Amino acid sequence: METKGVPIIDMQDPCGLPEKLVKACEEWGCFRIVNHGIPLNLLSEMKAVCRSLLDLPLEIKQGNSPPGPGQRYTPPNMASPYFEGLNIYDMAFPGVVDDFCAQVDASPHQREIILKHTRALYDLAKDLGGKLMEGLGLGEVEIFKDWPCQFQMNKYNYSQESVGSTGAVIHSDPGFITILQDDELVNGLEVVSKFTGELVSVDPIPGTLVINIGDVGKVWSNGRFCNVLHRVQCYKPTIRISIAVFVLGPRGKIVEAPLELVDSENPRLYNPFDFEEYRKLRISTKSPTGGALELFGAAN
Repeated sequence: METKGVPIIDMQDPCGLPEKLVKACEEWGCFRIVNHGIPLNLLSEMKAVCRSLLDLPLEIKQGNSPPGPGQRYTPPNMASPYFEGLNIYDMAFPGVVDDFCAQVDASPHQREIILKHTRALYDLAKDLGGKLMEGLGLGEVEIFKDWPCQFQMNKYNYSQESVGSTGAVIHSDPGFITILQDDELVNGLEVVSKFTGELVSVDPIPGTLVINIGDVGKVWSNGRFCNVLHRVQCYKPTIRISIAVFVLGPRGKIVEAPLELVDSENPRLYNPFDFEEYRKLRISTKSPTGGALELFGAAN
């Protein structure tokens, strides 16, 4: 595998696809997929919807956004002064997308695009999860069925003064897996290489998607998968748009490695935990890079 950049994997590859996905998760925790089955016009239309919604007046974006994981609008702050986002928590739960669209007064066309996009990425997440389970030797397992997912539309408001600055500080994602539609025209995503410890630019390739493994993925795989550290940098003075789906943790169940991945040679690395408790702990301990996982180490 090339250590210069993240792997690129063809989702229609007939030869050893599950094993290739697992290897990318182990060695990088990040990879780009092609031939993923999501229509390119849907990706393009979703980007346009994202831009138009994030261009709305502040009072509409804020609305009556609830605090906590369901917070719908993330404004710029001291840590990320160029970033703002709109969020749909538990996007696959009936009525959630409709509630969001009503809050931001989305048009029928915008609502249709959001529904199509969220459903397509949710189906892709379940397909990826199934192939990862197969690659780990666990057979046909619907791992992400009914897991809460967060849909996030991101906008980076860059100017000449912000070139060279950080748009999103270095972090790992708290959930299992993230599907990212990055801006095909504006780069900025950087990941930490497991091989060298250095930051590697993940340059955009139109029509592709980026997959990141998060903290839950590392725990669930008993440490085999890498929870990739990444950040977003400002390379040029222009607006950058990205769209992400975060597959978080099992609903109403604990996060733990399955017994098939634990044996005398590979002892359990982490004690079981509840995902929402872990997410709160990440915030309270100010551990954006996954350091809070050590509190659940099996040796503790």
